[in-house]
Amino acid sequence: MQRYVLGTLALALAAACTVHAAETSPSADYRVLSRLKLGGPGGWDYLSFDAQRRHLFVSRGDRVDVVDVDKDKAIGTIAGTQGVHGIAIDQATHRGYTSNGKSASVTVFDLDSLKTVTTVSGTGENPDAILFDPASKHVLTFNGRGHSFSVIDPADSKVIATVALSGKPEFAVSDEAGHVFVNIEDRAELVEIDSRANKVLASWKLGTCESPSGLAIDNTHHRLFSVCDNQQMAVTDASSGKLVATVSIGDGPDAVVYDAGTATVFSSNGESGNITAVHQDDADHYRVAQTIATQPSARTLTLDPKLHRLYLSAAKLAGTATEGHHPAVEPDSFTVLTVGRP
Repeated sequence: MQRYVLGTLALALAAACTVHAAETSPSADYRVLSRLKLGGPGGWDYLSFDAQRRHLFVSRGDRVDVVDVDKDKAIGTIAGTQGVHGIAIDQATHRGYTSNGKSASVTVFDLDSLKTVTTVSGTGENPDAILFDPASKHVLTFNGRGHSFSVIDPADSKVIATVALSGKPEFAVSDEAGHVFVNIEDRAELVEIDSRANKVLASWKLGTCESPSGLAIDNTHHRLFSVCDNQQMAVTDASSGKLVATVSIGDGPDAVVYDAGTATVFSSNGESGNITAVHQDDADHYRVAQTIATQPSARTLTLDPKLHRLYLSAAKLAGTATEGHHPAVEPDSFTVLTVGRP
């Protein structure tokens, strides 16, 4: 009996060590799995992922390229989106929405056919971030130069409100329960919005964060993740506005995502040319789990929650950045990177 117990314990210990080794070995680390060269002219900003159709939407300045990630190829283009920044998705109505910064408008397109349905004009100046809010069933644009957010009723394809903000809005997220949160870049603040009443509820300082851009949300633990220019991520309690943690990240972040399936926050750092993977030990405690090499310029990303993969836009740099401008890039070098575990 003693030999049986000892043998069983030995087998259990060996199995535990094998699992631990698999989890911590280099083969389990995130890395660039593939690079899909799309080429062509145009800059880029946000990406968005349609998990139902497995389509990746990639902003390209005056258009949106659409990639089938399972086939690893481009399958279409949404044209006429001058100065496009972001893409929002409403699965219930099979509609997608692009924020067109140069024309202060939103292009509405069909998620199945990728054909343009209509264009909604009259947002605030330079609509940048955009989201669909399930609680209000409205589309919200966050207008960079307008220092405001605009509300679109998709049923009528009309702007029904434009509301002033305290400064320049960057990325925004919804808790899907009537609250929307947005980073205010030039004031290092996080603003809470009542999405049903279309009014600002609160404004919270982000500690020592400078120029927050990307924003992600964990709706289970009610945590918000703001990535900042001074190489830190601020973690905020979405219920109280209290700053609960700061984490060191790379240089030049412009986007962040939260993968609930792995309890990991990913910050894409365009200046450093890497991703900071931050593990959530619990709601208030975070640690850097890995720094993932990508390439300089890969500053925005989106998440495939099924395969736990990240998609990033990047191009080969041909110069250095100047005040208020991104660096020049080599012609025809635009690429979409897929990052994940092998």
